[in-house]
Amino acid sequence: MANLNFPWHSLRLCPPTAAPCPALGWAQAQLIHTLCPAPSFLLLLVPAALWCRWFLPAWQVRACPDPMEEIQKTVEMLSLWDKCMEGASGAPALAGPCLAGNRLNLDVYPDGCCHFLRLLKEQREEVVQVEFLRLSSNDCLIGTTLDSLPHLQHLKSLVLKGGHARDKFGSCQRGSLTSLPQDFGKLKCLTHLDLSFNRLSTLPSCILCLPSLRVLLVSHNSLMALPEDFGCLSKLTFFSAMKNQLTDLPQSIGELSMLQTLDLSENVLQLLPEEIGNLHNCKELVLSGNCLSSIPDSLANLKSLRELHLHSNFLVTVPASLASLPNLSRLDLQNNCLRAVPAEIQALPFVDLHGNPLGETEPSLQAGESSARGLRKLSCRLRKHSFPVTSEGCKVVLPCDIHFCFPAGAVSDPLRIYFRVLEPDPQWVKLRHHDVLLSRVLELQPHGVKFQQEVQIWMPFVQPRMLHEHEVVVRTFSGQSWSDLRTRVKGKRGLTMAHCSVLHFSWFLVVGRPVQDECEVPAEGTLLFSSVEPAIKVIFPPGVTEEPRRVKMQVLHVPAEAIDEITANAGCRASPLLCLSQDSLVDFLNPVTIQLPLPPGITGLNLDQLRLHLLHGDLEGQTWDDITSKVVLKFTHIYVMFEVTHFSWYWLWYTTKTYIEGIAKKVYERLRLYQVNFIALQRKRDPEQVLLQCVPKHKVDPVLERLQNRYQGPEPSDMVEMFEGEQFFAAFERGISIDMDRPDCVDGCLSFIFYSHLKNMKEVYVTSPVDRKGQAVKGQVSFYRGAVPENVPEDASRRRKGADSLWLATLPIKLPQLKRRCDENPGPLCGFSFPPLNLGNAETGYLTQANLLSIARRVGSDWQTIGLNLGLTYQEIERIGHNNRDDLDKQILGMLFSWAQQNSEDPDCVSKLITAMKESGRQDIADEVETIIDLGRQKYSESIRRVGLEQESSTEDSAIAML
Repeated sequence: MANLNFPWHSLRLCPPTAAPCPALGWAQAQLIHTLCPAPSFLLLLVPAALWCRWFLPAWQVRACPDPMEEIQKTVEMLSLWDKCMEGASGAPALAGPCLAGNRLNLDVYPDGCCHFLRLLKEQREEVVQVEFLRLSSNDCLIGTTLDSLPHLQHLKSLVLKGGHARDKFGSCQRGSLTSLPQDFGKLKCLTHLDLSFNRLSTLPSCILCLPSLRVLLVSHNSLMALPEDFGCLSKLTFFSAMKNQLTDLPQSIGELSMLQTLDLSENVLQLLPEEIGNLHNCKELVLSGNCLSSIPDSLANLKSLRELHLHSNFLVTVPASLASLPNLSRLDLQNNCLRAVPAEIQALPFVDLHGNPLGETEPSLQAGESSARGLRKLSCRLRKHSFPVTSEGCKVVLPCDIHFCFPAGAVSDPLRIYFRVLEPDPQWVKLRHHDVLLSRVLELQPHGVKFQQEVQIWMPFVQPRMLHEHEVVVRTFSGQSWSDLRTRVKGKRGLTMAHCSVLHFSWFLVVGRPVQDECEVPAEGTLLFSSVEPAIKVIFPPGVTEEPRRVKMQVLHVPAEAIDEITANAGCRASPLLCLSQDSLVDFLNPVTIQLPLPPGITGLNLDQLRLHLLHGDLEGQTWDDITSKVVLKFTHIYVMFEVTHFSWYWLWYTTKTYIEGIAKKVYERLRLYQVNFIALQRKRDPEQVLLQCVPKHKVDPVLERLQNRYQGPEPSDMVEMFEGEQFFAAFERGISIDMDRPDCVDGCLSFIFYSHLKNMKEVYVTSPVDRKGQAVKGQVSFYRGAVPENVPEDASRRRKGADSLWLATLPIKLPQLKRRCDENPGPLCGFSFPPLNLGNAETGYLTQANLLSIARRVGSDWQTIGLNLGLTYQEIERIGHNNRDDLDKQILGMLFSWAQQNSEDPDCVSKLITAMKESGRQDIADEVETIIDLGRQKYSESIRRVGLEQESSTEDSAIAML
């Protein structure tokens, strides 16, 4: 979170010290840009994580009392930045900032391998002394660079990760590593190796020759198996192979006697060897997201185990002996097939059994169906959003009620499918005119994977309002464009589903489009009718084409009310809109005859041909031309026929007006607009919880009736018009604000996308910088079209005129006066109960329950900022505020004690508390905590001297940073 309360005006860039430094955020980068705009231009394009990686190995940030000195230091530092950026284009100046002592971080540069090879040539003596090296395996020169790495004999940490580039779908692209040179085994000092996000199908044998290796990461690869002698890595303490294709483990894995963390999640493991129980030092074992139906009893031998993750497998039983593990504090058995669990397991306070069919009976197989041939059914309510597929096939039900059926033989090798359900983004979900979005976007990975048999997909959707004129299709993205799949609508478990079959996975969504009739036109000719309006037909004569071509027809009815609103002429009428398209760019060889019905109320008996206009429009409906004089119209009693050689929109009008093209364009746009109202309601029991929604006009009354028991607020806004997929914003004004760190927050305003058939609704917690102890706050929320105005008007309640006005509506919001603080009343703090706490350690002093209560009395309305800087999530902050609504004391205490309980075993938690207070602009509280700690340290030293003990000194190996 960008910390705006920290005194960034007094930052100073200085040489590194032993103390850690905070990461710079965007707001800080912008401030430095304000101080020195020219040299820091590129700094604004660099996220905080990259800034820290480039600069903070050699520089750190601390407070400086002299702002002028800070500015001078900032200018000097940014001049070094300019040299670094010049070096990125080929100049040797890059070496200074990048080669920082024994560290060389080049993975953030697009041509980092090229820089490394240049540095190795020009500064070989310095480069061969490097101990920590980072390179991107997405770099095209990574293969050449690998041959040079064995020369770095002092290397301790090596990171060769992919994921620094994006594919056409926007997902992280794996690196190009498929193996490592055999000389890698000569890196005898290497203790940390990260090969994540690459294309390894087997573990390189040279890794087994690294005698000092303690940390190994090979996640997000394609490993099918681990080598049989994997256990020779006797010093390994951390191993992660998550998101691979491992089906089993070697027996030698039990020889990793020093292993403390083993992460094998998101693989396709079906069995575990008994030898896994020999990992006596293992503290965390992660086996979630596999295909395990059972686990060995030998896991009960892992006496050091603290966390065991087994969620999202196929477990049907678990050994009761797990309950006897003395140090176990977390057992995750969610989303398995457990129908019965030993009583010893159920009695554990830290076991999670959600998503299991506990107490249910085993369903009997139908006659003639065997368990080997029957498809497995998975209820994939997974945290990791993935599920396995094997050659046996399976049926899958996602939490959002999306169903899959993988037939036997769809895949030859085990495959893990990853899924995400996304909110649609109009920048890449391109709806055609008159389309309506009926579902959210489903993303399935791996993208582009080819199945040997068709996979069935059922997606739930909201039925379109005019079902007789619209048809439902599943639309998929190929990486270049969207295309519609052959779709059938079916009922499944009380839901209306769109069913399609696919041979590949990418992105999918359900769309309602005008009914589309199509046919193939051969050289002999054919006839195409409209299923929506049978009076519309297209006649293709013989010889109309040399090669067969596919023709599509869509018909759109035009309500008379829409025409009357634009023309104000009751005598103006129009036939249904006809759209014709084909898959060929070549015009037809012979004229094609089109038959349209006369406008409503017009027949051949009362027809005035001078009032009849045939309009031709482009496929986007932007321009309309009157082509009445260019074609020959033939009339019957109820039809008009004419001939054309190319396809587009055709529209027949009957009116006394002479200039009809402009009117037709306005009516066409009106057909695409939806009349909507905005509502802003506050929860009756918690006025700080505000519900915002954009509701189509015909749904307003049912929505309000459904919400009236729990919410209250003003009447809906006046009616406004919006397009399908149009973006709008909600801005809180006049003393009302929201958390700026929300992902959907743009410049302090909530971002919405209007889709007529989806819920355009968000619930947010609002706050106010105004002191509410003495008065209520009368604010408002305003809705704006498109982009947020640069200057939000003072009085947005005055409706602005003009078709291009950004303002849409304004609704009032009132926050009531807060109750009196508990410290203003005698007695205990509202009956709030707290667990006993001792934060820190004996050597530095403890923070007790009483200390936290004292700190809480000095915290005010900035408690949310402090909580976020302490590391609490935005969701936790909202939950604390909601559970303790209308009571600021309980909100503060809930925040502090939630953080304390989560960090009670962290020896550095006190220093983190001090840092968070400083970052929140509460130096006074930070000083108070430091005073308490100093007093505790003095008492500890006095007690040591009093009993005559001497502090023993010991040395330990330095822990390798997880870079």
